[in-house]
Amino acid sequence: MKNKVFLGALTVAGLAAGAAAAGTLDDVKARGKLNCGVTTGLVGFAAPNANGEWEGFDVAVCRAVAAAVLGDSTAVEFVPTTGKTRFTALASGEIDMLARNTTWTFSRDVDLKFEFVGVNYYDGQGMMVPAGLGIKSALELDGATICTNTGTTTELNITDYFQQHDMTFELVALENSDEVIAAYGAGRCDVFTTDRSGVAAERLKLADPEAHVVLPETISKEPLGPSVRAGDEQWMKIAKWVLFGVIEAEEYGITSENVEEMMSSENPSVQRILGVGDNNYGASLGLEADFIKKAVEQVGNYGEMYERNVGPDTPLKLDRGVNNLWNNGGFMYAPPIR
Repeated sequence: MKNKVFLGALTVAGLAAGAAAAGTLDDVKARGKLNCGVTTGLVGFAAPNANGEWEGFDVAVCRAVAAAVLGDSTAVEFVPTTGKTRFTALASGEIDMLARNTTWTFSRDVDLKFEFVGVNYYDGQGMMVPAGLGIKSALELDGATICTNTGTTTELNITDYFQQHDMTFELVALENSDEVIAAYGAGRCDVFTTDRSGVAAERLKLADPEAHVVLPETISKEPLGPSVRAGDEQWMKIAKWVLFGVIEAEEYGITSENVEEMMSSENPSVQRILGVGDNNYGASLGLEADFIKKAVEQVGNYGEMYERNVGPDTPLKLDRGVNNLWNNGGFMYAPPIR
């Protein structure tokens, strides 16, 4: 999901500048838990399970940071946010980081003064329609009514796409994702649109998911990733290198199941990732030498996080595709730890 950022940008930027004055790492350690902003409920990315426990791909990022910083992946307070409230929650200090399928854009990076610490999912905007309409392509949607979340750049992408192809549309924009998919399911609109991963997740909420088809077009670039407030370089680098660390762990075959065994590896890259011997890269961040080991041990490497939450064997059935590692045909690439 992707917010318009030109409305109220100065206010949010001002909040961010003030909230970043204090050291976030010290606050998190003193509190004994990480306050992490997530979506209000998106299957595969962030949603409470039957026991009320939060799980999902974005949730895993929060837990990895908590494991690295506090040594406990469960020491997280999950704060549900909407597309409209997420940035204010981060800027005000209500949350320490935002991991909410949020697109990295120029305006959010520069105008709102947030730091995106990396990309944990490469996505693009897609569209879903009832199969009964017989529509095979987005180019057949002239005059359609479209449901999406209010205040998101999804609206801007749709406007650009329809203008580019000389088509018209009517928008139904609602704040809460459950309201949007409910409106679509009730027939208030012909089309549901958001990131393709979100389309796959929301489709599962419909009474008969098989009665709806996802159109083939991807109409935008949506690099999704966690973000923190600008002005606290230490905290930004912690979140960044935890994400990079779990990506590096996958590349070097370090998993939650073999991490202890890998501690005796003679591969210098593995030793640096796990903080073996004199390889104390965590010290520069104010963390223990084995901060990445703790994240991998408790949450898994990037591939484990992906497969467990959104992969082909989950209800979302999302192939890795461009989210494969760079040496396996994908975009996932972490700078070396050395």
